[in-house]
Amino acid sequence: MTTPAHWRKSSHSGAHENDCVEVADLEARIGVRDSKDPGAGHLTLTRRDFADLLSHLSSQS
Repeated sequence: MTTPAHWRKSSHSGAHENDCVEVADLEARIGVRDSKDPGAGHLTLTRRDFADLLSHLSSQS
């Protein structure tokens, strides 16, 4: 039996606003979804791919 995902907003993306991305620890993977439409589904990334994505995004700012 799997545990329900605990979705959270990053304080860096405006955690108290509605326009941000939420992430969840999905055991071996990371889930990413739109906070404005959480029922629309989510992306599932390996931990390595998620780390690469964060690295890429931080280098763009």
